[in-house]
Amino acid sequence: MGKRDELIAKYADDLKNKCGIDPDMDLLTKVTIGCGPAIYDADASTVAATQESELETVKDNFLVKKLGLSDGPELMEAIHAVLGKYGMSERNKYRAVVYYMLTKHFGKESVYG
Repeated sequence: MGKRDELIAKYADDLKNKCGIDPDMDLLTKVTIGCGPAIYDADASTVAATQESELETVKDNFLVKKLGLSDGPELMEAIHAVLGKYGMSERNKYRAVVYYMLTKHFGKESVYG
């Protein structure tokens, strides 16, 4: 099993055990691949939930540019909802897991079709 497969398994475990979600493994794999080399970097592979600038980056680069959503207050509300579901006390919020949950939240699975 390669490094990426190990990370996908770790992300699936987080979705099941920390978020109470039974993941669509095909979509999770595509979202993880979409994160590119960031998944291998300790800092870039996680979302700093307490840094407003990091949340703006998630909104601008992922929700607006990748998923094609229009900017509005509902985007930040969704990010906060997803991070809340992940658990604010959870130190490592993996970017691929957050992006997966946001993709599902907005029903944008077709972007990875």
